[in-house]
Amino acid sequence: MVRYDKGKLNAKATNLTAISWAHAVNSQQLLGESLSSDIDMIEADIVLGKLNGEGPDLPVMAHPPAKVSDLTLEDFLQQIKVYNEENEGAEKGVKLDFKSIEVFEGSLGILDETIPKMTYPIWINADIISGPVKQISSVPVDPARFFAGCMRYKQAVLSIGWTTKWGANYREGEYTEEQCDAMLQVINDNNVTSTGQPITFPVRAGIAANSATQLHDLVAAVNGTNECTLTIWSSANDYVDVAQLRKLIFGFGLDRVYLDVPEELSSQLDLGNTGHGASTFNSLVSFSFVSLCFWAVSSWLKSV
Repeated sequence: MVRYDKGKLNAKATNLTAISWAHAVNSQQLLGESLSSDIDMIEADIVLGKLNGEGPDLPVMAHPPAKVSDLTLEDFLQQIKVYNEENEGAEKGVKLDFKSIEVFEGSLGILDETIPKMTYPIWINADIISGPVKQISSVPVDPARFFAGCMRYKQAVLSIGWTTKWGANYREGEYTEEQCDAMLQVINDNNVTSTGQPITFPVRAGIAANSATQLHDLVAAVNGTNECTLTIWSSANDYVDVAQLRKLIFGFGLDRVYLDVPEELSSQLDLGNTGHGASTFNSLVSFSFVSLCFWAVSSWLKSV
């Protein structure tokens, strides 16, 4: 892995599990708290809704079923941009979780204006495939329309996952071969492999622990053209086979797995992470820059 540092490439070993996350930063208060903390990545949800309950529908920061927020997507991105410009060396990355294709397409004008100015990691996330345990309450985001929009942002990490159902009482469930094949199919059908954009597959911890073979096969099938990682996430009350999950993480390697889970689960995994800060931010920049190299080489080969 390499990172971009003032115009120079420097080799750097990475431990992506050490990167810290602020999750569901969907209000002005939570954004302020995240910017004043030492976390590395700010994750937030976007829906079509109303600012303070008034006016027309527009992209705001909220998680369904909520449709009202005191923070718009435009203000959210602007505040992070200003913070990062004023805090060189302590910048924070951004993960945007779009909850419908309508809000994603309704946000393209904002993204067109902001993403080209970003010198820090930007992830665009959506659940684009129906996933484990007969999850029917969430509708997947249309993958063709999602990828069509994402093609505009070559520097962005594509965070593409499955809708899921899980909880404290679940034990049986996995990312099946069919579900992983469906993910691979939409990646190929939409020419994502030609862009060289980085891909991370967000997988729910309790389900991922049961799915090592399928996830290894999926990553192997794409990693030759697009730098691939897993992002393991979990809800607070999810059942997780800790031993199996730990085996999965070390099977992929600490430089291939992001970990966005509650502190209790992180402690149980005992991955040896003792700090965050600038070094982990450099890991994020590393992942983004390597993917741009994939894309540049791919484009050059097509031109000769």
